[in-house]
Amino acid sequence: MMPESLKAQPLLRQWLALGPDGQVQAFSGKVDLGQGISHALRLIVAEELRLPPELIDMVPASTQFSPDEAVTSGSLSVQHSGAALRCAAAHWREACRQAMAERLGLEPSAVRCAGGHFFAAGDSSGRALRFTYQELSATGLWDSAIEPVHAQASHTAMDLIHWATETTPARPDVAAKVFGEFEYIHDRVMPGVSHPMCHGMVFRPGTLSAEVIEHDLQALAKKLQGAKGVLKVVRDGLLLGVLTETEGALDAIAHQVEAGAAAGQFWRCAAQVPDPLNLSAWLKTQAHETTVVADIPPQTVNSNGAHQRVVAEFQRPFAQHASIGLCCALAQWSALPSAPHLEVWSHSQGIYNLRRDLALAFDVPTEHVQVSHAEGAGCYGHNGADDVAWDAAWLARLVPGRPVRVQWTRQAELGHAPLAPAMVVRIDAGLDEWGQLTEWTQTVWGQGHGTRPGRGKTPALLGAWQTADPAPVTLAVNAAMAVGGGSERNAQPPYDIPALKVVNHRVLNMPFRVSAMRALGAPLNVLAAESVMDELAHLQSQDPLGFRLAHLRGAIHARAAAVLQKAADLAHWTSARPDNAPEGWGRGLAYARYKNTGAFCAVVVELVVAEKVKLLKVCIAADVGHVVDADGAINQLEGGALQAASWALCETAHLSPQGITSNDWTRYPILKFSDMPEVSVALMPGANHASLGAGECSSGPTCAAIANAIFDAIGVRVRSMPFTPDNLMRAIDTDEPLSPSTP
Repeated sequence: MMPESLKAQPLLRQWLALGPDGQVQAFSGKVDLGQGISHALRLIVAEELRLPPELIDMVPASTQFSPDEAVTSGSLSVQHSGAALRCAAAHWREACRQAMAERLGLEPSAVRCAGGHFFAAGDSSGRALRFTYQELSATGLWDSAIEPVHAQASHTAMDLIHWATETTPARPDVAAKVFGEFEYIHDRVMPGVSHPMCHGMVFRPGTLSAEVIEHDLQALAKKLQGAKGVLKVVRDGLLLGVLTETEGALDAIAHQVEAGAAAGQFWRCAAQVPDPLNLSAWLKTQAHETTVVADIPPQTVNSNGAHQRVVAEFQRPFAQHASIGLCCALAQWSALPSAPHLEVWSHSQGIYNLRRDLALAFDVPTEHVQVSHAEGAGCYGHNGADDVAWDAAWLARLVPGRPVRVQWTRQAELGHAPLAPAMVVRIDAGLDEWGQLTEWTQTVWGQGHGTRPGRGKTPALLGAWQTADPAPVTLAVNAAMAVGGGSERNAQPPYDIPALKVVNHRVLNMPFRVSAMRALGAPLNVLAAESVMDELAHLQSQDPLGFRLAHLRGAIHARAAAVLQKAADLAHWTSARPDNAPEGWGRGLAYARYKNTGAFCAVVVELVVAEKVKLLKVCIAADVGHVVDADGAINQLEGGALQAASWALCETAHLSPQGITSNDWTRYPILKFSDMPEVSVALMPGANHASLGAGECSSGPTCAAIANAIFDAIGVRVRSMPFTPDNLMRAIDTDEPLSPSTP
């Protein structure tokens, strides 16, 4: 089958090349955000070419030469880019094998490939003949269309001498990152054509729209014009831009401006703020667009209805990315006004999407914009990386030929990046008299989960919405269900249920910008479904593991059942409560298949509920198909679980009419190193299955397992994230299921 990424970029030269030093250069449109995807792709190419991984150079993505693979998101890098690179490498290998066979008058099966060389029996003296990729790669080969069949074809017997040892090679970037030697985008210094790099910052209101306090902003601009080290000051609409010679000069200005804005100077803002204690009412009363995701009516006409049922509602607040590393970008315009050309260095997740919207925003042809990826802070969703790139490009126009560096402050990072949307999920589920699920209705309310650049007719970049001639604000939308959906992601439970209905209401109001965060709507949908599954099991006095397994029957659910059982075994689920367990100890289980089509993941959590919830252990079992890099997959599963634990226990955005007020670590706490639990991860054997992404599948099950463990500990169902002491007390005060007629 043709991998998705090869359909638009089918030529070998779009994926692979020979470097001048004999290394193989591999190109991918998927970028490394710290998740180690470059190493996984390197291992795939090395395996297919029978080369040591250190001879594969994964070239950082750039619109100048990399294939366009849209956005690095959705745990699809190995599935999409990995599959394309595997096909490309196998095509190259087999083309060289065929070339050598033809040169020697042999059958291709007589040519063995190992260690980057092709071997065949030689002359009557028995001397082996050996050729390299360089020697067998004709010039025209690079323009050949990749044939995927080579990646699926069985290896010749002589190729089964594997290129690698049993130990997966270590990532080449880790040591430099640990010892502070790695060059992130924040560290990069660009040489200017005639002048050195300068530093810039764009100041803006805390809301998408606002009214400028002209006297304040004019006075500020005039004051900054004469400040030491200031090169340029520019005003455009709601925006005030400043360029300085040094980063230190800019830091002092930023502190002054942000303090004034917090005190009500410069802009008047009046955003609509939903009641954080009643998000459900706000979401349900907004205009919305309704989609029926699934509708499976009862199989029997004369259904007697459910014998027992649970009706419950769950909610998640607005949340923030809270990247510890700040968003940063560099930009440089050509010095020739007659031929404007923009070059940008960014840690964007979608370099081609960003290029497209930068071209729209600055009214230049797309081919006159080049975006190159440079590693920055991991974001796992749509943070401010694209917006800070616009800021850098906007300011760089003031100094053609000179590179401009823009790095957001902590207040800007937390105050201007898109939020994860608030959501509400309601479930009405019923059991028959034998304790089997008979019906399930899951209804979702929430804004769309995407305002990323590159997908509309106008630029989806914050700065472009706030100039004197602004582009229209892009309303958040959901991805198509074919690629996993948005707020409705994982809204369809993965169990055998005879009658099922799933409805999604996309809210059409966006007083604060919202967009994608890791796993999109899956964490709340899985939390809701797995909490209800747990509650149904307890209604039947059944073990939560056994109840789930009873609804995962047949070969179609074999992998799901195996993952659940493995997680339970890892956590010693069948064991009695430990004798030394402290008061408030509890244990919870949850399972999901990410997007209903991706990786299978089950999580068991042990915790203690005291003055707050303290995690003790997290046990994760996952089936991600064929594992390319076990260490990388385990890191992703562990990281996804710990970020989800932070959402579940700590994180909620605080909003006001003036903007996001949770714009420092005291007002937006995240899980600390001292809060980290013991984590165990088990990967299921998957050599016979296609590779699946590991980065997001553990998020939903972790949130749900924590909620179920809290119930096990104190007998209270918590349905509102995060599970802070305040929300636990509210749950204790209102712990009762909804009636089926509750709106």
